[in-house]
Amino acid sequence: MKNIWIIAKKELRTYFTSPIAYVIMTVFLVLVGFFFYSLIWWFNSQAMQAAQNPAYAQQMNINQMVFGPLFNNMSIILLLMLPLLTMRLFAEEKKIGTEELLMTSPISVWQILLGKFTASLLVLAAMLGLTGLLSLFTFLYGNPEVAPILNGYLGLFLMGGAFLAIGLFFSSLTENQIVAAILTFGALLLFWILNWAANSAAGFWKDVLNYVSFFQHFENATQGILDTTDLIYYFSFAFFGLFLTHSVIQSRRWR
Repeated sequence: MKNIWIIAKKELRTYFTSPIAYVIMTVFLVLVGFFFYSLIWWFNSQAMQAAQNPAYAQQMNINQMVFGPLFNNMSIILLLMLPLLTMRLFAEEKKIGTEELLMTSPISVWQILLGKFTASLLVLAAMLGLTGLLSLFTFLYGNPEVAPILNGYLGLFLMGGAFLAIGLFFSSLTENQIVAAILTFGALLLFWILNWAANSAAGFWKDVLNYVSFFQHFENATQGILDTTDLIYYFSFAFFGLFLTHSVIQSRRWR
């Protein structure tokens, strides 16, 4: 555990002593802030109209009308941003020649891998935590339920963790950071849109495509539903990404 934390601290220093983390977090927060402001403005206009129509006012729900769309938008932004967060984790080590030093150290491959993964998870948690401050403003416009909001953030964190694991895998395959980012984005986008293909499928294949699609599982989180199937999916996906990365690095270590 100590070695994992040493690697994680090294990666965190690298993130925050360069513009990488600051740029990614700033762009993420600006985009989320824009969508949040737009949704709050729309909700406020709907609320003023509902004040003249008591029947419509009963259907107003800030969780469904603001946070549901907001979480969907945040998930798409993460799909775009997180490949930039993971692209350098192994690719840079290969390019500057420090990978050999790392591989010949007494630290195990799993410790190296988990240390880098932990660092990226902490940056992701910081990004989501800062957007959580926006939720405080919703109490000015309504009475949101806390549990669905927390569930939505949990879904974002778990899905982000799966994204990061896949990003680590592609970063371990190449020394070119741009190539790693593009491959990660392409893979994540593919798994995101598989539910589109499921719409034209039937029977067994429809169920398979829906299950492996990110969108299908995250949709439950936006509705405040915490399903163990979704938790198993995200943990399994993250483990699979880390396992593939471990296999790639291990094969190079003994080459």
